[in-house]
Amino acid sequence: MKRVFLFLVTNLAVVFVLGIVAHLLGVDRWLTANGLNYGGLLVFAALFGFGGAFISLAMSKWMAKRSTGAHVITDPRDATERWLVDTVRRQAQQAGIGMPEVAIYDAPDVNAFATGMSRNNALVAVSTGLLRSMSKDEAEAVLGHEVSHVANGDMVTLTLIQGVVNTFVIFISRVVGYFVDRVVFKNDRGHGVGFFVASMIAQVLLGILASIIVAWFSRRREFRADAGGASLAGRDKMIAALQRLKQAHEPAALPDSLQAFGISGGPGAGLKALFMSHPPLDDRIEALRAAKAANPGLR
Repeated sequence: MKRVFLFLVTNLAVVFVLGIVAHLLGVDRWLTANGLNYGGLLVFAALFGFGGAFISLAMSKWMAKRSTGAHVITDPRDATERWLVDTVRRQAQQAGIGMPEVAIYDAPDVNAFATGMSRNNALVAVSTGLLRSMSKDEAEAVLGHEVSHVANGDMVTLTLIQGVVNTFVIFISRVVGYFVDRVVFKNDRGHGVGFFVASMIAQVLLGILASIIVAWFSRRREFRADAGGASLAGRDKMIAALQRLKQAHEPAALPDSLQAFGISGGPGAGLKALFMSHPPLDDRIEALRAAKAANPGLR
């Protein structure tokens, strides 16, 4: 789940900081000077909501490298690194995207992730655990899955969805803050501490709940990335790679902030399932098998 959770956490932090900056600059005071200015608030929410999402997108590669300690391969040191770079280059050409940066990060879990600001400015990274546990055919399928995420523009689409979600979170949190300030604290001039505290708390809580929407979107995109990986590497290889992940008990050792961009998310049940960025591996395997049964000519 490496990719999306990193994006969500970064986005929450960025939007929270932007909210504090807006308060210090007096934007909130202007919005409530003569009652709540709903039109102005909506414009403000959209600017800060989409701004926060795109700032998070711009930071995604840097954050991924920092949080995992990933080593970007600039000059392959051995046959494994050379194979990784050559495989990603070939798949990127097949997918019609620019060559991503290729990296390895030291972790025992079997996982990989892709992130970046655009189709032509991306990062594909694999764990040392994956390289030790998977065959080349299985690793090739995993790389195809990640390259497909890039080719499908999942990060940009995710950013647009997050921007819409942020807009509503910021808008509603300010309405809550205004209500608390006026009704609970009986402040009828401008806004006081009640407005700031209530709106910031509401923003964080609503932001966490809104991540359910983003997680749902992420789960849907995994099926498409699996299909892309099957197209680039072969359907049997993609199924074998997912089965290997299942044998590894759906590892979740990636930092939580990057979970949603990994090849596999962690197990979840009940309420936790709503926040999962990946569907169950059994569902993903079944989807690939069903596609193959429907069209035996597929790779």
